[in-house]
Amino acid sequence: MSAIRPWRTIERRQSRQIMVGNVAVGGDAPVTVQTMTNTPTEDAKATIDQIRRCEEAGADLIRVSVPTAEASAALKEIVRAANVPIVADIHFHYKRALEAADAGAACLRINPGNIGSEERVKEVIAAAKANGCAIRIGVNAGSLEKDLLEKYGEPCPEALVESALDHIRILEDHDFRQYKVAVKASDVFLAVAAYHALAEAVDCPLHLGITEAGGLIGGTVKSSIGIGSLLWAGIGDTIRVSLSAEPEEEVRVGYEILKALGIRNRGVRVISCPSCARQGFDVIRTVQTLEERLQHIRTPMSLSVLGCVVNGPGEARETDIGLTGGGNGKHMVYLSGVTDHHVQDGEMIDHIVKLVEAKAAELEAAAEPALDAAE
Repeated sequence: MSAIRPWRTIERRQSRQIMVGNVAVGGDAPVTVQTMTNTPTEDAKATIDQIRRCEEAGADLIRVSVPTAEASAALKEIVRAANVPIVADIHFHYKRALEAADAGAACLRINPGNIGSEERVKEVIAAAKANGCAIRIGVNAGSLEKDLLEKYGEPCPEALVESALDHIRILEDHDFRQYKVAVKASDVFLAVAAYHALAEAVDCPLHLGITEAGGLIGGTVKSSIGIGSLLWAGIGDTIRVSLSAEPEEEVRVGYEILKALGIRNRGVRVISCPSCARQGFDVIRTVQTLEERLQHIRTPMSLSVLGCVVNGPGEARETDIGLTGGGNGKHMVYLSGVTDHHVQDGEMIDHIVKLVEAKAAELEAAAEPALDAAE
């Protein structure tokens, strides 16, 4: 059967599936969204509080850095408190990986360039096997092995892929297959080329990211281009948007990338105009306020907010709820694409929030019988 809109079809790369705790990664599982805490891991309370905010934003997996023995000790409490699987981020000190596995981490993130000798990696594999942990091989252009830098002269796609394949070989030689791989770089071109080459060479799940991407705006743009182009090509099973911003923002940007490509939907997808002199209300401030007040909505749905009647009615026809600016502070509200009623300026935001909440409840109620039947 041919697709209704073939130009929207993404042919996803077939990878094998692994489990990270109770979350499936790869195969036909949804593309998962990750982030990473930035509180001192030794401060279990602060870290758990941040994890809660990330969970509310929709994070499927959360990574926690484990640089010290004190962090390892706190990790036990953090893992117990978390509602999503915790990935332990390990650099340099392989003993932290052994401790994290014992503490209940669902996955160990290790970097082949700085974890140490093959013997140490073998110990990490043994600990992962004993505790049912997955492993994420995290190759990074900024910490490639010295021999590869000497061989290639600089970080390049071939060097990143060779590093990943070398480390995969160690895991496979020890009969360990519960792994996923990332080949990250801050250079979008380098990262994308490396991921394309790796996707051809292996069948394991791939973790996507543009590392050290920058602040909220610059990092969002770089990540959207890099991660977005790979997902559009069908490559990628789990993503982390690296921003110099709070981790909840990383989660929101990750979902926006997935929503833009129609890969995964969560919450309200807002279609809004950039605004101009024709606007019947302050579009920019209205959209900012609505996005803030609708963060609690998890049900996928669409909302159009346009300042005037040039494109407003057309966009409203394609969305669950639409708002189009009119004259004299009186604006048109559309429900399921059909003109329904007017709303005044002063009541507009509260009114739209109530409509969205009611629509979300209606969609959830409609979905429940289908879920019950599936079970």
